[in-house]
Amino acid sequence: MGLVRSFALVIVFLSCLIAVYGQGTRIGFYSTTCPNAETIVRTTVASHFGSDPKVAPGLLRMHNHDCFVQGCDGSVLLSGPNSERTAGANVNLHGFEVIDDAKRQLEAACPGVVSCADILALAARDSVSLTNGQSWQVPTGRRDGRVSLASNVNNLPSPSDSLAIQQRKFSAFRLNTRDLVTLVGGGHTIGTAACGFITNRIFNSSGNTADPTMDQTFVPQLQRLCPQNGDGSARVDLDTGSGNTFDTSYFINLSRNRGILQSDHVLWTSPATRSIVQEFMAPRGNFNVQFARSMVKMSNIGVKTGTNGEIRRVCSAVN
Repeated sequence: MGLVRSFALVIVFLSCLIAVYGQGTRIGFYSTTCPNAETIVRTTVASHFGSDPKVAPGLLRMHNHDCFVQGCDGSVLLSGPNSERTAGANVNLHGFEVIDDAKRQLEAACPGVVSCADILALAARDSVSLTNGQSWQVPTGRRDGRVSLASNVNNLPSPSDSLAIQQRKFSAFRLNTRDLVTLVGGGHTIGTAACGFITNRIFNSSGNTADPTMDQTFVPQLQRLCPQNGDGSARVDLDTGSGNTFDTSYFINLSRNRGILQSDHVLWTSPATRSIVQEFMAPRGNFNVQFARSMVKMSNIGVKTGTNGEIRRVCSAVN
């Protein structure tokens, strides 16, 4: 009976590992086949970041958008008519050239070994590190998908989503409410949003504030940055005062009713998420630790491993 019990415990332990790291992904997957893989990705991201800091939030967002459509298989990287990149939610993604550059270097060092999906997952981690966030170990071993359709981009979170809708979209991938607050906070503590997404919050038909729940001393600042007669293409920091640094000020802004998007604002006004926001905004909160956990969890959504998918030679096209 003791042997049977021990075997059962081993099975449970392995099941937990699979649930956390995905089937076939593991830390150090390329340690023998391409030992410099992570270094190549890291130095490439750092090089591009030095000349264009916008690549950091761009790569983080690109990885998130990839995982929410058919899993983390690099399908968002494929170009062409009606590909995921052409969908409305993806047309402003930034940083494809960074992934292409890293792939060229990896193909020169280790031909046909490192997947584009893994490059994107590693680049997202390195983007957080470069913007003053903490690093973490990324399980690798994903393979690349061969299908990319704009019509499949239908479950990405929207700037106008209520909390209930956000919860439904995240839970579809077994991401809970804590993961939701963590990943949204991490994705929005760096980067910008187009003014078109907030015009309806800061102006009504007479040109006054449309959303009375916003900090009324903050609204004039947004109105200057996003004039009512503008074309909506101007951009504002998602984390006012700290848009280039990965930190917890995003949550502090929420507590001051300075959430930029409606989908951000509801994280503070909803009892189901306010306590999580309060936890992360505390000086000794564990946001960075939780973000690493939630990123690992998200980055193994629907991964292709083993003989599924392929290792693309060029990230923008199937072999």
